[in-house]
Amino acid sequence: MASTTAQTSSTGGSVGAYLLHRAKPHLPPWLGLAGVGIAGSGAHLMWADSVGAGVGLTLSAVALTGATWWAGRETSAQRRLHSAITVAAGSAWMTGAALAGPLAGALPDAYLMGGAVLALSWNVRMTLRTSDGPAPESADKGLLAKVGLARARIGKTEVEPNRVTAALALEGGEQTNDDVARALVRIASALDLPQSAVRYQPSADSARRGELVIVPRDMLGEPVEWQGPSLPGGSIADPLVIGQYDDGSPLMLWLPGDPDQGRNASHFLIAGMTGSGKGDAALNLMTEILSRRDVVMWLSDPKAFQDYRPLLPAYDWAVEGGAGTEAMVEALQHVIPARTGWLGKHSYRQWTTQAAETQTDPAHSCRPDRTACGCPGLPYMVAWMEEAANTLRALGDDVFTGIAQEARSAGCSLIVSLQRPSYDQMSTSTRASLPSVIALGCDPRDEGFSLPESVIDQGAHPGAWGNRKPGYCYVVSSGIDEDRYASPGRTQQFTPRAVSLMETLAQWAVRNGATADPITTAAARAVVGNAYTGRTTDETTEQTTVPEQDDDMPQTSLLDPEDAAIDPEQDLPGTQQGDDAGGLFGTDTGRKPTPDEARELFARALDEFEAAGQMVVGPKDFMDWCDANGYSRPWVSARLRDAAEDGRLQPTSTTGRWRIVPALTPA
Repeated sequence: MASTTAQTSSTGGSVGAYLLHRAKPHLPPWLGLAGVGIAGSGAHLMWADSVGAGVGLTLSAVALTGATWWAGRETSAQRRLHSAITVAAGSAWMTGAALAGPLAGALPDAYLMGGAVLALSWNVRMTLRTSDGPAPESADKGLLAKVGLARARIGKTEVEPNRVTAALALEGGEQTNDDVARALVRIASALDLPQSAVRYQPSADSARRGELVIVPRDMLGEPVEWQGPSLPGGSIADPLVIGQYDDGSPLMLWLPGDPDQGRNASHFLIAGMTGSGKGDAALNLMTEILSRRDVVMWLSDPKAFQDYRPLLPAYDWAVEGGAGTEAMVEALQHVIPARTGWLGKHSYRQWTTQAAETQTDPAHSCRPDRTACGCPGLPYMVAWMEEAANTLRALGDDVFTGIAQEARSAGCSLIVSLQRPSYDQMSTSTRASLPSVIALGCDPRDEGFSLPESVIDQGAHPGAWGNRKPGYCYVVSSGIDEDRYASPGRTQQFTPRAVSLMETLAQWAVRNGATADPITTAAARAVVGNAYTGRTTDETTEQTTVPEQDDDMPQTSLLDPEDAAIDPEQDLPGTQQGDDAGGLFGTDTGRKPTPDEARELFARALDEFEAAGQMVVGPKDFMDWCDANGYSRPWVSARLRDAAEDGRLQPTSTTGRWRIVPALTPA
């Protein structure tokens, strides 16, 4: 019995507490009604016969109502109006009660009925707001309405430490993903964020669905100093880390393909205006490449290795531009089919890490009986063309286009670096053959030259940085999730403290890195001879360079236009008494050399160029030689044709330029 009583008491107490808890949110309007009644009665006792008090109370009521209306400007229109009516009604009743008395005339009825209605109206409003019915407009919905996407619906939202991803569904038949792309800058403005902090990833399966990505805090503001390569001694097939994204995740890319991942090998374009950090971006990628065990690199740098000199020993071949670059390009054009042939003979559809090792697997044997062949492996190859605008102008776009189209299947990546990849710098075909890009800050008008239009539509705008944020970049490449294409990253910064570490890396690469394989070496030697085999001068593998030539644009004739109207067989200059028309080879003074003598004379000149490692020549390369030996340019042009007929020269892809066939190699 006592237990039952205690249970009832407990139940009763619980019910009472529950009802009180539920009633508390609805009490304020009623407490306010009671307070107005008490205040009106008290005011009547004080100011019933005071005219001044009546005026003051009336003005106070008007002022309070106006203040309520002004204070509600940031709320919804309904709440603002409801609040103003409530304050006006309450202050008017209190003024009347103070002057005439709370029980005078209709004041009691107004208080009981009107006051109860107002209090109940606020209770109803609160009940509707907390019910299970449709929710009021959210802040996100209000944001979308401001930027012209009022009918869009926000779905599942994922919140990460510095990244918010929200699924977005647009109004069918009225809105498309293009509308969101155009609204991104307004969304960034509404959120008070930089333009690059807001991007949109459209769905591949729908024209009105996608994901809105917002990164509220820029984690790239403080540069990160380079501390060394990410994976020394690893494989070139492993990811290359060159910086970090704005949400703190590593900025990675890949060069070789991966058949298991369905990823193709990549060629890269590195583009950015002066001061955008293109040099540091290149160093990040280059040091990652050179720290891997199964890759060799060729480098052409017209700037005399200004940024890369500490790394010189690590390159398999490095030239400063001009004729040296011409020789390197000629060698590439022959090395690529040689490497492709080796991979085909060893049953590789594309380069893999296994191809870089000694071939002990019968499945990759080149022997007809399919027993292990033991052939040396074929390391991956990277051909890097720094400041490539001049090279493109001198050699023509077709050369790069052909190399890029064929190199991937040969286990070779082409990397082209230049400031402005516009149509007057490279053709659309060449640009299309370099689909992967590291796009740094640029002029806003040049964004379309660096990035695909689809990535710009997602919110990528390197033009917003210019050269004000060095190292900021977008990376578009196979192997990177497409929703990352529009995510800005920043490369690591190279300071003077990095020089000693770069030198250490170069020495490590000499001892532990890959060396050129026999196939690549033989193909390069057969084409450019001493320009490749004589590329090292001492045990420190300091790279030899060829003086850059001041060549004009390619001409439409094999002869220089200045020479075309001159008979190459005319009497040579210097036939006056005392002049040495025979020059170097001692023919009689004033006598034109015979054709056999001319051929021997010119052959020795070609030997001199070959010994110096300059394997691509043209008429202008002989200017100093002509001045020293007393011969004319037309004579040289004629001798170039004779040497080509004899097999000592072969035409290059550039009109008026010839490749010297190594003396010990058949033509």
